[in-house]
Amino acid sequence: MIIILFGAPGVGKGTQAVILAEKLGVAHLSTGDAFRAAIKNQTPVGVLAKEFVDAGKLVPDEIVARIVEEAMEGATFAKGCILDGFPRTRAQADALDTMLAAKGLHIDSVVNLNVDDSTIISRLLQRGRADDSEDIIRHRLDIYNHETAPLLKFYSDKGLLTSVDGIGNVEFVNERILSAIAPSGVQAHPVPDTTSDQA
Repeated sequence: MIIILFGAPGVGKGTQAVILAEKLGVAHLSTGDAFRAAIKNQTPVGVLAKEFVDAGKLVPDEIVARIVEEAMEGATFAKGCILDGFPRTRAQADALDTMLAAKGLHIDSVVNLNVDDSTIISRLLQRGRADDSEDIIRHRLDIYNHETAPLLKFYSDKGLLTSVDGIGNVEFVNERILSAIAPSGVQAHPVPDTTSDQA
């Protein structure tokens, strides 16, 4: 089971991915976490990525894709995953398709969390992080709209995309996501309990 969560910075993808992963019984693959782990563990692709990071350069799509592929090799992801933060460009989307095809897997659903820019800016400013000035936030939104938003049409044309209202209580938004992906055959279930309590 492969589900991709889309949305601009600040829509709550990470929060929803964690809840979804638990409800669906699969792993949550955060690109940021995979990136940091690869660099910390000094894997071959992590060493490559660090060279770009240290030089203040953008890490190429090919290396980002390899980091995600490396992360997915772990036993944790045997049942699939919720992808959060990947793909971000068409090149990464093509790399993901190739990667999944080689594993005999496919994308089950792509969910886009819709939140208007003014709400996103307000949310991020309330976090109070030093790197979350309004100008920086607007710049990040511009990058998202230019590089990542076009993927929505790409996945829509494949019949995989569903858009969900991302404004409101976290649990309500999660219920909307689950309702949206239900037609694809994805069903929520409790995380398996290893203890038996049958009468």
